[in-house]
Formats: sequence, C-alpha cells, structure tokens
Amino acid sequence: MKVIDLTHTIAESMPVYPGTEGPLLTPGSSYEQDGFRETILTFFSHTGTHMDAPNHLFLHRPNLDDLPIQQFVGSALVIDCSDVGEGELVTLEHLAPYGEAVDAAEFLLFYTGWSRFWGQEAYFGDYPCLDFPVVDYLIRAKKKGVGLDTIGIDPIADRNLTRHRMLFAQTDIVVIENLTNLEQLGRNLVTFMALPVKFQQSDGAPVRAIGILEAPNLAWPHGV
Repeated sequence: MKVIDLTHTIAESMPVYPGTEGPLLTPGSSYEQDGFRETILTFFSHTGTHMDAPNHLFLHRPNLDDLPIQQFVGSALVIDCSDVGEGELVTLEHLAPYGEAVDAAEFLLFYTGWSRFWGQEAYFGDYPCLDFPVVDYLIRAKKKGVGLDTIGIDPIADRNLTRHRMLFAQTDIVVIENLTNLEQLGRNLVTFMALPVKFQQSDGAPVRAIGILEAPNLAWPHGV
C-alpha cells in the first residue's frame, strides 16, 4: 500500500482566494513560559486544500457537518488534462480514454498541472476549467465529489460561481480545491479520502486529502 499526500501545507505565506485574508499561526503557549507549545490558528473556512459544501452558496442546502462521513471517502479516478492550455476547457473527450472507470469512480479528480504555480502570482491566472457538459455529467452520475489542483472550479473572473451553483443546487456533491500531487496517483481507480475539519454549520473546511494505491498503477495516458 502506498499513501500519497494531496494536501498543501497551511502557512502564513500561502496563496488564498483574492479578497480573503491569509491565515495566521500565532503562538498561544510556549515551552519557556508554559512548558508546552500551542498555536492559535486563524483562517477562513476555504483556506488551502479545502472542501466546499452545498451550503457554501445555498442557505437550505447541506453543510459539511450534515453529510455522512461516507461522503468523504471512496474510489477516485484522476483525469489527466494536463494538455489543456491556459484559459481552455476540460471536455468530455478527456474522460473518454478511461472507459468504464469514469462511471465506477465515486470521485473524479482533475489533474491540470496547475499546482506547479502554487505560491506564484500565476496561480491566480486563467487556469483550465471544466466545460459545462462535464459538470452536467457529474450531476447526472451523482458523484460524491469532484477535485481539482486549481484555486477554484470556476474561472477566477466568474463572480457568479456558475459551476458551483449548478452542482450545489442539484446534488450533495462536495468540491475539493487546491489539491496537489495528483499526477502521483496514476490512471487506475484509487482510494481517496478528504476529511474536513468538523465544525458547526461548516460551509467549507480545510481537508487532509490523501490517495491510497493498493497496487502498482499504470502509466499516464500522456506519459506523465
């Protein structure tokens, strides 16, 4: 068994969504004064590698703490769309090479390669996004979740958050953003876990996301 960490580390210098305050990691107790060390964590609920709940946009839709724990664990398939250029769309054609595994997966994770810009201004640029037929497929297939290695499932310029709204209005799907290391999961079904911090009425929360490979995976279709 091999476990792959898909999570960015929360740090004060990390990128956050434009308009959001960055996290603060403030000493709360020290070895010298208290004999132990504690840290006061201050950050928005959608900081770092995090999960969005349907309640993020719709008042009467579920919070993360309303959803069963099974919602956050399941089989996942990484879709290699690293060939998609800046400002271009991930289409249904990117799903086609994976055959029946696309329908079998409970989570679809889209590898754009954009996490290579983490910590750079380019990370907030015109990253690849899902085409609307792909979003429609996620809704029809009733997936548990969709994950991406970008800062959002919608373009940075889309203040309406159109793709979020399409998903959350109709399903209890969760959206995991700011993933990393997706290329290490290969092209077969893997076990995926993204466990959100559990707090009341959570519209979103940081997660520790991991992928578990039970057996050697095949090479990427594009030779990654």
